[in-house]
Order: sequence, then C-alpha cells, then structure tokens
Amino acid sequence: LTALGCRCSMKGHVARIQADGVDCVEISESLMQEMRSSIIFLGALLGRYGSCTLSYPGGCELGPRPIDMHLQALRSMGAEIVQNGGRLLCRAAKGLRGKKISFKYPSVGATENIMLAAVLAKGTTIIYNAAREPEICDLASFLRQCGAKIYGDGVSALHGTVYRIMPDRIVGMTYLTAAAMTGGTLQMKQTEPSQMENLLPVLEQAGCRLDVAQKTIYLHAPARLRALPPIRTMPPPNQRMARMVAYITSCMAGILSA
Repeated sequence: LTALGCRCSMKGHVARIQADGVDCVEISESLMQEMRSSIIFLGALLGRYGSCTLSYPGGCELGPRPIDMHLQALRSMGAEIVQNGGRLLCRAAKGLRGKKISFKYPSVGATENIMLAAVLAKGTTIIYNAAREPEICDLASFLRQCGAKIYGDGVSALHGTVYRIMPDRIVGMTYLTAAAMTGGTLQMKQTEPSQMENLLPVLEQAGCRLDVAQKTIYLHAPARLRALPPIRTMPPPNQRMARMVAYITSCMAGILSA
C-alpha cells in the first residue's frame, strides 16, 4: 500500500490507511512474492484506476494455486490482460462492466477480487458459485460501509469508513490446536466461536473439553488425545477449512504415534 502511494500508520490494534494520494499502479515482483493474497490488488486497482501492472503472487506452497478464474472473470468484465515475462499488464480503458460470472468452483480469492472490481464497475455483477466463507461476508459488510451497493448497481466512488475486521479464525484454530497438542489449557478472548463451529467438535472428539461463551473459548486438553474418525471437508455453507483440518489431524496423528 505504501509503495502505491497510500499513507499508512498503525497504532495499537488500529490501522489507518489514506488512499487519496495513490500515484502508482504498479507493484514490484518482490512485493507480490511476499504473500498469496497480493493478487487481491488486481481487482481493487483495475476497478478504481482502470489499469495496473503486477506479477503472479507468491506465498504458501500448498499445491497448485492458479489465478485463471481471477483473470477469466476480469476479462469478461472488459479488462485486457497481457502476460509478459511473468508480469501481468492489465488495462480496462473503457472501465469495467458488470457481468454475470459463473465460477467452476467456489474460490475465496476470486470471489474477493471480483467483488472489489465490481463495486466500481458500470452496471450489476452477479457471481454464481461464489465462495461463502465468513471472510466474504465481512468484506461485503466493509464495502457497504464504504458506500458500495452489493445487491444493486455499482457506484461511481467509494468513501472512507471505520471498520472492525472479524477475528482471524485460522489463527484462532491454530492456538486451540497448539493447546490440544501440548495437553494444555487455553482461554481465547475476543473471538467469534460461531465462525469456527465446524472445527470445535473435532477438538471435542479428540478428547478436549470446550467451554464456549459469546466471545470467549476455553479449552482444556487431555493428557492423551483420542484418534479421530475420517473427516470430510466441504465448501460453505457446510463449512470448509481443509488446510486447518489437515493440520490438526496430522499433528494429532504425530502425538498418538509417539
């Protein structure tokens, strides 16, 4: 954000971002390689400025993670995207247009990218087979506070707002799993248990005792975890956190075989 010309500051748990001074729409390869989610700048920059230049994202190596759905959807909205030596040269000279987009499977990143691009596009964009994770709902809520019409036509401009981001459920499950692995106890505050309700029963099946309040989870792990039955992951609304489930089960398997 700073490289693009935003003024950013962090004080305590509050981040302040002023984006009225953006003077660049190009992101270096070194910055793009820092994390997988850097690809989300594609939809935001195209939607607001009609052009951007960036490379493929880096980040975690959890098998193939293509961005073909991102590019295909943006092209259908009027973007011209040229791949040149690992760089993506993206232009929408006449602006993006609302479009009916159908994903071949629910993708969190692609859904977020198209939402960010669509809020300033001309007309209405409808996403079929969209991801429905809690983070998608949180992004929609934020964009509404900035002036977006998520259920209607796009707007010509967004405005600033103050917004509290949802607790990170993957970080939360990591802490809970760590406590379970080590046979410890943990009290986790300022969380949202309803967004982890698909995985809390897994910990209970392994022998952990959970006390869940409105914004707090208390976990007490047994001295030895129980083996788990096979776990099947599904896209929301049946809830999906495949990476975290795999992490939990692999960690527990390591303890049980020790």
